[in-house]
Amino acid sequence: MTVAAAAIIAVLLDRLLGEPRRFHPLVGFGRLASDLEGRLNRGRKAGRLRGCLAVVLLTAPPVGLAAWLARSPGLSAIVEVMALYFALGLQSLGEHAEAVRTALAANDRIEARRRVACLVSRDTGDMSSDEVARATVESVLENGNDAVFGALFWFGVAGAPGVVLYRLANTLDAMWGYKSERFIHFGWAAARLDDVLNYLPARLTALTYASLGHFRVALRCWRTQAGRWESPNAGPVMTSGAGALGLRLGGAATYRGVRHERPGIGQGRPATAGDITRAMELVRFGTGLWLALCLAAEVVRRATATI
Repeated sequence: MTVAAAAIIAVLLDRLLGEPRRFHPLVGFGRLASDLEGRLNRGRKAGRLRGCLAVVLLTAPPVGLAAWLARSPGLSAIVEVMALYFALGLQSLGEHAEAVRTALAANDRIEARRRVACLVSRDTGDMSSDEVARATVESVLENGNDAVFGALFWFGVAGAPGVVLYRLANTLDAMWGYKSERFIHFGWAAARLDDVLNYLPARLTALTYASLGHFRVALRCWRTQAGRWESPNAGPVMTSGAGALGLRLGGAATYRGVRHERPGIGQGRPATAGDITRAMELVRFGTGLWLALCLAAEVVRRATATI
């Protein structure tokens, strides 16, 4: 099965089935990671070394298994499709974002805060409606890279093993990649691996957002604002996405009771509930663009092979 065919089928499965409600491999992986972290992350001594060991122990077996199964003549096609399907989160992202938008449209701020808490790690209990909308748009843009484009990129580069490694590294970064006292040393390896794997996908995502929105504004925001953002990969994604949508994002946010003054990004007006839909459309249209380009590349490859 070609890369284009497998990617299209996986995206369609995600659209039709969404995220598995039970027995999702990442749920079991998360539990295993939490257990291993509890055993290894004891004290600051050799914290980075133990963190590196944990990342290797958790990622090497699944990646090796995916590589082995992907070479099996009878299983390769199924393994490729399912590996990408389990790594994708486009439908789930849309469902969570729509739930927030619906609550905001109904002026149900309590429900909107509860729903946005499923998307962001910041404190949501005292958010205004505008803050909820802004946080949701920001999450959609960032997760467009993490849950969609990054997975598609590594699937195209390295097939099932590549997308499995990417998704597991992304999961470990989400669990351990904090600069808290507990994880600043132990989570270093997971955070750095995720940074490396996301370097190219993040910039391709930023270019995708720019190409589907206010192109020049998005590129200008990317060029002048990305360096202000704490994350080297979220910076290009967020600034380009904000500029493409013509929105002003960023600003103050509260994490674990501490208010952080984040830089303002983008250009234009503040986000509203309707912009949640616009942000999801940017991700969905971008996904269609990537699949179309992948299919076109396959057609060109086949045509040139016959010459």
